[in-house]
Amino acid sequence: QVQLVESGGGLVQPGGSLRLSCAASGDAVSIYSMGWYRQAPGKQRELVAGISTSDSTNYADSVKGRFTISRDNAKNTVYLQMNSLKPEDTAVYYCNAVRLFYKFWGQGTLVTVSS
Repeated sequence: QVQLVESGGGLVQPGGSLRLSCAASGDAVSIYSMGWYRQAPGKQRELVAGISTSDSTNYADSVKGRFTISRDNAKNTVYLQMNSLKPEDTAVYYCNAVRLFYKFWGQGTLVTVSS
């Protein structure tokens, strides 16, 4: 099974950028559908962006045009580039890997957008 470790979160001002990383071990990310989810305080976890094994991508309407998901198979890492950040993007961001009937999660990384 795959283990996932997120990094790259932190405090950023509105309009700023961050790049989140999801480093995988134990298996190759190339065989998983990967996704980034987020959970804000008092809210349900929601899908932010996903990338399939064929590298097709999908995004939540709230982040389209601002966030980009990508995969580097050589580094066994998935990224989420976040631009033009807004206070409503504040949440814990989780990396997710899905293959067949199996789903794996990382521990999350906190992103805070505030002036």
